[in-house]
Amino acid sequence: MAQILAPSAQWQMRIAKNSTDSSPLTSKMWSSLVIKQHKKGAVKNSAKFRVLAVQSENSTINRIEQMLNLDVKPYTDKIIAEYIWIGGTGIDVRSKSRTISKPVSHPSELPKWNYDGSSTGQAPGEDSEVILYPQAIFKDPFRGGNNILVICDTYTPAGEPIPTNKRYRAAQIFSDPKVVAEVPWYGIEQEYTLLQNNVKWPLGWPVGGYPGPQGPYYCGAGAEKSFGRDISDAHYKACLYAGINISGTNGEVMPGQWEFQVGPSVGIEAGDHIWCARYLLERITEQAGVVLTLDPKPIEDATPTTGCCCCFFFFFFCIDTNSVTKSMRDEGGFEVIKKAILNLSLRHVDHISAYGEGNERRLTGKHETASINTFSWGVANRGCSIRVGRDTEKSGKGYLEDRRPASNMDPYVVTALLAETTLLWEPTLEAEALAAQKVSLKV
Repeated sequence: MAQILAPSAQWQMRIAKNSTDSSPLTSKMWSSLVIKQHKKGAVKNSAKFRVLAVQSENSTINRIEQMLNLDVKPYTDKIIAEYIWIGGTGIDVRSKSRTISKPVSHPSELPKWNYDGSSTGQAPGEDSEVILYPQAIFKDPFRGGNNILVICDTYTPAGEPIPTNKRYRAAQIFSDPKVVAEVPWYGIEQEYTLLQNNVKWPLGWPVGGYPGPQGPYYCGAGAEKSFGRDISDAHYKACLYAGINISGTNGEVMPGQWEFQVGPSVGIEAGDHIWCARYLLERITEQAGVVLTLDPKPIEDATPTTGCCCCFFFFFFCIDTNSVTKSMRDEGGFEVIKKAILNLSLRHVDHISAYGEGNERRLTGKHETASINTFSWGVANRGCSIRVGRDTEKSGKGYLEDRRPASNMDPYVVTALLAETTLLWEPTLEAEALAAQKVSLKV
């Protein structure tokens, strides 16, 4: 957990270093301690006083932590299921807890549940009930044991998906036989920025000022270069514990900016895993007293050298060995990739409109981004809309990377749209011919 220089929100008690008495402090002892502190002038404001509880010399135990870490398995078969859903903004995660009579292994074993949609911007007050449908289960790294996190999507009482339920449409696309046959794999790079809670300014930045030039921070180590590593590491382990297919993490190009990667994941699983990983990150930063933002450019007037947040997609097709369908990863896959890029060029506007709020502030054509108004692709070129790796070009098969999505995009929307455009959508011959002339290749 990050060390935050702020008054503790939880009461604890501390014994003097030379004390050997490990018994709980009585009210009389507490009063005496407070009096002594005031006499010494050590505490001028009660908000600055931290109360610690002692287990033994030079060690402390937070009594609330003791209760949080209770192992209830010897006493009950019941578990806690944390139902998680996406709120009305399309980027906020909400959750509430429910007791389940016994451990479960599949979402179908869980009951549907409801919540007040008028409090999340998803329903009117006069008809506020929204129904949660359990869709994916992960182990709960906060409660441990058999307790679970449950990714849900949202419906009206009549069973219709509400407008903010983007998973429903994505599931339809990923269940299409043509998409199923291609087994689309996704690798998602999720970048984020950590902000100081009291001033909403990135960790490692001087308050109201800017850090040094870009260069030493990316994958850097050291107190003057890395800020928030404990949060990144805690999140990494929490994801592994939960069963999220996290594949790595690293510090990014500006202080307080980090990235984690999820995948390869198949179809709808990519969205489920990213949303659960985001929820875990929200909970960990909550505990650390640090603010998480997925804004694609969190500091509006930042100098160009500070970089910006983004979310890249490694888009794979992995062919089933028993299938005759061509794929990007099969022999001759580079031609499939180029056809997919052609389709993506024709729907550039549709994709940009679905790739996250505020993306125009990031896709400026500078600092390793493409212009939001122009589609381009290139081999090993990070300034293009779509990047193809050198190994893919050399081997004639592989993957493409869509560098346009912003860090606050909805992974259900983006992954489904990529599958729809490259696998299901067929342009007219005239449009295809015109696009082939206009789409620029930048090497």
